[in-house]
Amino acid sequence: MNNFHMYCLSLNENDYSNIKKLNYIPVGLGRQNFNPNWLRDNTEDNISDKNNFYGEYTFHYWLWKNQLNNINDDTWIGFCAYRRFWTNSDTLFEIKTRSDFLSTIPKDWNNYDVILGQNIFMDGWSKMKMLKHGLKSLVFNPKYFFKKNQNLKLHFDSFHGYGNLDKAIELLDVNDKEDFKLFMERQNYYNRGNMFITKNKKIMNNFYKTIFPWLERCEEIFGFKKRDYGNTRIYAFLMERFISYWFNKYAKVRIWPIAFYNINEMD
Repeated sequence: MNNFHMYCLSLNENDYSNIKKLNYIPVGLGRQNFNPNWLRDNTEDNISDKNNFYGEYTFHYWLWKNQLNNINDDTWIGFCAYRRFWTNSDTLFEIKTRSDFLSTIPKDWNNYDVILGQNIFMDGWSKMKMLKHGLKSLVFNPKYFFKKNQNLKLHFDSFHGYGNLDKAIELLDVNDKEDFKLFMERQNYYNRGNMFITKNKKIMNNFYKTIFPWLERCEEIFGFKKRDYGNTRIYAFLMERFISYWFNKYAKVRIWPIAFYNINEMD
């Protein structure tokens, strides 16, 4: 695909041939041995040792530091994962065959800066879910019992450590601290997939210049101790919410479907 780099991130060396069939660029993460044809996040200037905590964003860091400036300005740059893919149509929300994967850039994308996945909602908690996961939030804010008040902050506090979001937000630059706080308190959804596509390298670079120094400051609080999944990967979950906030604030965004698919089932 000329002028279109789709990086497909995987932890499994066996995914290589199926990723190549899609004409995507296979990116190997983690400590597993990969064949030399994979692009890796552990060469040159890298933070690959943080992969257990940052998830796929160790590759984003590698791309930012080592390759972004070498990519032509008219090239679309996108990211997917071995089980999360962009579809080939804005009305297609399920992948069944190879033709359903995004393969070309739609013409109308030229009117936008960034492509983000469809909204995923975090409200509508059952009573049992609220009592099991959100009890502490409910004690301090009884309003959360009602669906209309259930927001992204409630979800983050319940699954990634109560109060951790507030601690992280305090470390943001002044340009984003209050706005991101309001985003988490007022929104009940964010964009699916922790993925984006763009050909605006300036916006992309500014995003990385914002998020990586912020997460490095967060490391002073959260460290790298392995705990339950929601807290071990707190950096990745902060990024997932921040993507939706930041790009929607600073860029013209087009929403596009992301579908789950086991690439090893591809024909």
